[in-house]
Amino acid sequence: MSDAPISTVTANGIEIAYLSQGEGPLLLCLHGFPDTPHGFSHQLSFFAEQGYRVVAPFLRGYAPTAQPPGASYQSAELAHDALALIEALGYEQAVIYGHDWGTAPAYGAAVLAPERVQRLIAAAVPYGPSMGVALMTDPAQQRRSWYMFYFQTMLAELAVPLNDFAFIEGLWNDWSPGGYPAEALAAAKRTLAQPGVLSSALAYYRVALDPTRRRPELQADEERIGRDLISVPTLYLHGQDDGCIGYDVTEGMASLFSAGLQREALPGAGHFPHMEAADAFNARVLAFLRP
Repeated sequence: MSDAPISTVTANGIEIAYLSQGEGPLLLCLHGFPDTPHGFSHQLSFFAEQGYRVVAPFLRGYAPTAQPPGASYQSAELAHDALALIEALGYEQAVIYGHDWGTAPAYGAAVLAPERVQRLIAAAVPYGPSMGVALMTDPAQQRRSWYMFYFQTMLAELAVPLNDFAFIEGLWNDWSPGGYPAEALAAAKRTLAQPGVLSSALAYYRVALDPTRRRPELQADEERIGRDLISVPTLYLHGQDDGCIGYDVTEGMASLFSAGLQREALPGAGHFPHMEAADAFNARVLAFLRP
């Protein structure tokens, strides 16, 4: 659990809450599901010591960040949040690390405004069409991704919170069979228990599988994300024991990165490599940032 205080700033028309540590160039860490910025405790302290200002925001819909009426939680909307946050924090550029759902705004920012993204690090979810293809053609990935389809039902909102979010704990156990920090899971449960957060988190999955939920004014940007080449130097890390998305699903990504892609599996890590193999993860990212 990070000791960094929670601050807020207005960006893209909403109040965004974030943890921050250190001074220097901006390193933006974007969390996924079911997680919070507290999962970046190892990155906040380590990269602050390396001379970065590390900022980990609560994504749109995750309290205390706002849950704006009419939000669609689509990739383009999240990307504009990330780009606006860079500016609101007083920077022209940032290094961005996106994990799980945090890869959506990370990839999106690199597509829509590559001049604002100095370097890109992503983990756990590949860029491009491979995940969608796997959901249609790969039985192993279909089984791993069963929860995405369950989240399309109203039953999910009733069942997920039961027994102290036992459903969420089950996902973490499946995704990270080697273990994970108990305090990170506890922080995720506390956040999901706050009013409106679970509905917002489920909306991410509903808009992903139902294009009718997307905002028409963001359609052009939405179509670019996942299709256009990423022109920012990128490091992609994937836990070797990830029980959520198989490392094989990430094959073929390199052709979508015109400035180069370094793609690696981290031994001893599941779906949350920045927590489960924090020392190895941080060392690899630092080597990428300072070649």
